Amino acid sequence: MENTPSAPPHAPAPDAARGRVLVVDDDPTVAEVVVGYLHRAGYAVERAGDGAAALERFAAARPDLVVLDLMLPAMDGFEVCRRMRAHGPVPVIMLTARGDEEDRILGLETGADDYVTKPFSPRELVLRVESVLRRAGAGAPAAEGARPLSGAGLRLDRAARSASRDGVGLALTLREFDLLAFLLRHPGRAFGREELMREVWGWDFGDLSTVTVHIRRLRGKVEQDPARPRLIRTVWGVGYRLDLPGGSEAPEGEADADRTQGPEDLEGVVRTHDPEEPARTEAAPGASPMPPAGS
Repeated sequence: MENTPSAPPHAPAPDAARGRVLVVDDDPTVAEVVVGYLHRAGYAVERAGDGAAALERFAAARPDLVVLDLMLPAMDGFEVCRRMRAHGPVPVIMLTARGDEEDRILGLETGADDYVTKPFSPRELVLRVESVLRRAGAGAPAAEGARPLSGAGLRLDRAARSASRDGVGLALTLREFDLLAFLLRHPGRAFGREELMREVWGWDFGDLSTVTVHIRRLRGKVEQDPARPRLIRTVWGVGYRLDLPGGSEAPEGEADADRTQGPEDLEGVVRTHDPEEPARTEAAPGASPMPPAGS
């Protein structure tokens, strides 16, 4: 493979201080580079070349995070992710050589916390792993941040990472939980997608459709009628706002905006980025891009 950065030495991580990562990719060269970079960053890494082997390793020792290739033989990454999720929440970053937005959106809707499109920067992937694990490990905040959040029948216990509505438990992914917690901390305030990506995901770059999909999925779990949301409202030209009963009401006519497709709207058609601003997919400085699989 041309222009492929040589894999760094596999520095041992006997105590797995930074976490255990399972890398699933049927391309041995790509897998070797990813494993090498993660080892050098201090992670304990296991590797699987197909879906069956990945599920076997996952069942034997639950990793802290899975880097999962979408295009696997026999069993694709979507199915592998579904089966892993059936055993409980685990952070998943999907790798895909496909550029189709539908595939990326489906990956997020399957439960992936992030995706990276080939060719990609291995250093950027390491940064994404760090970001996802940092969020996953934020379940024991300081005393002030550990107070449960509640409103409109919703209750989030951030220390226990549990959520419920009207006493019924909600099955939220890592990012859905963090997104809802952030909105509950700031009711009545409108946030743009870039701001949500920065505050919730911890990224200053990335595909804004990531926020799009998580808002849509979250509405499906907390709204009485997701097609006519009354809690997570679309603020036309800005982004989103959480409205709680007794708080400030949405301006007249905003309910119609919630149901109208447009550049900033998340209902119906999901767009990759705002038409006025190209999506930013910057790689980490100085990083060499990973070539597409099979090149």
